[in-house]
Amino acid sequence: MAIKSSSIDDGKVVVLEPKGSLIGGNETDELKEAINSLQNQGNTKLIIDLGDVTYLNSSAIGVLTVAHVSYAKRNGKMILCNVNKSISNIFLVTKLATVFLTEDKREDAIFAIGK
Repeated sequence: MAIKSSSIDDGKVVVLEPKGSLIGGNETDELKEAINSLQNQGNTKLIIDLGDVTYLNSSAIGVLTVAHVSYAKRNGKMILCNVNKSISNIFLVTKLATVFLTEDKREDAIFAIGK
């Protein structure tokens, strides 16, 4: 799986678009490496578009949680968008719906991250 990456606002905001199932294999490692690379470059505004993600397990939730904490510690912001119903239910059951910033649409996430 190749994670699509794009920049907005003169490179200040990065959007990552993982695809498929994030179940702890190479795809989850690739997401983790992409996030770590962005952080090492000093990125402080990240949007992760989950529109093409069909499922995620505890390994992927761990990657997202570590990323969220890391961005928060550096006074950054990470927003998830296009979260489907099944993933949203996982966040509700695990109480992570109160932790992650989420927006229904990418446009809303772009607006929210600029605040």
